[in-house]
Amino acid sequence: MTLRTRLRPPNPAVSSHPAWLRALLEDQAPPPKLFAWTPANLSPRSYECMPPSSSSPSSSPSARPAADLDRRIFILGVGNIGRLYASHLARHIPTPPLTLVVHREELLAQWLSAEGLELIQNGVPTRNKTAFDIEYWTETPPECGPVREVADGAALRNLIIATKASAAVPQADRLRRYLDGESTVAFTQNGITKLWPPHGPAYVTRRYPAGDAPNFLACVTGHGLYSLGPFRSVHASPASATVGPVLLNRSRHRAPSVDYLTRQLVTAPLLACTAVSATELWLRQLEKLVYNSVINPLTAVLRCKNGALFEDPPANLLSPVIERLLAETGSVLQALVSDESSTPILETADVGSLESLREQLSHRFAPVRLHKLLYDFGATVADNDSSMLQDVRAGKQTEVHDFNGWIVETAERLQQGLVVPTHRALVALVDSATVLTKEELVAHLLVEYGVDVSYFTSPT
Repeated sequence: MTLRTRLRPPNPAVSSHPAWLRALLEDQAPPPKLFAWTPANLSPRSYECMPPSSSSPSSSPSARPAADLDRRIFILGVGNIGRLYASHLARHIPTPPLTLVVHREELLAQWLSAEGLELIQNGVPTRNKTAFDIEYWTETPPECGPVREVADGAALRNLIIATKASAAVPQADRLRRYLDGESTVAFTQNGITKLWPPHGPAYVTRRYPAGDAPNFLACVTGHGLYSLGPFRSVHASPASATVGPVLLNRSRHRAPSVDYLTRQLVTAPLLACTAVSATELWLRQLEKLVYNSVINPLTAVLRCKNGALFEDPPANLLSPVIERLLAETGSVLQALVSDESSTPILETADVGSLESLREQLSHRFAPVRLHKLLYDFGATVADNDSSMLQDVRAGKQTEVHDFNGWIVETAERLQQGLVVPTHRALVALVDSATVLTKEELVAHLLVEYGVDVSYFTSPT
């Protein structure tokens, strides 16, 4: 494939605002005042309503000293990834103050009867309840128990957002009232973080007072988990994680929370997390997107384990489909790293010229290399159910628009004649909850689209 190493001029499609950003910028409402419910606020119908005096210090955040906010880490979203990060942060000695933030009131009641967060690895459960406070943030004040605003009306210092990708930025935006230049927010979602330049700077300029935007980090998570229900996950594939900066507030001194939250993640026992530069973080997100945009949608449509995609490669019916997806992805990523829109990210790398870096990255995202990365990764997660398969089985919204949809949208924005029909078709199949056999999927993706499958034979 021809390398795209020459710097390309900016084009209007890249610099224009995507739909998610337009929706936020068109919203003129002030950020809402939010109340922090705890189990003490549950109604008599769901739990015996406890008066404030009966709340223990652990369940009554109002009893915390003011300095507690500098150390306290809030984990918003308690699905598989939220449980992973919370459980490993709780292994610290001493343990930092940790607050789980759930998205439904009934989860507060379920927490009371649960044994805490539970991670099961090799059949052995590890449970922890005492390390955590738990809250539900809502615009509705409670009818009983202590009435508290989130962070008692102060600013959050350390926030991990572990929701689904589509909810991550909207949730951060909803919390603008409680975030400032001393706050640090870490996203843990799959997919490409939405606040990378150029959209991140445009977002904070419009949504925060000048010089008072929070600091945004992101994590790339290699660990594999699947859920057994509220607060319980199987840690099926222990691996590693990465954390790095996406968009820091450089108009003031470096907020202590940036280093504090990064250090807590990097030193969390067994999380195997490393800190990297912004450029390397972006590149690792792009590489993980390669895995997610193949394994997740294919297993969701086929209703199969990850390993079924890679069985007997020479005779595997899916090989042409996988090669087609990699070819489309590679062309988009090569075009992206050569586009001027990537300059603000790449110029943070401690390397030589941008031209030579772009040439290296074009090789890094060549389809032949992506093939090896994908198949090596597939072997490590062969026995797992993908997160998208778990979602479709549970009737939940998937992240297909953050994986394959991102590739489709990026191809359109770059305006370089990039064609990605296979990714586009997979988005439609997953959105419609279609279930197909391998034969039916190959016919739909390749035969219907008239792709010459002989062109996409597996590299040797």
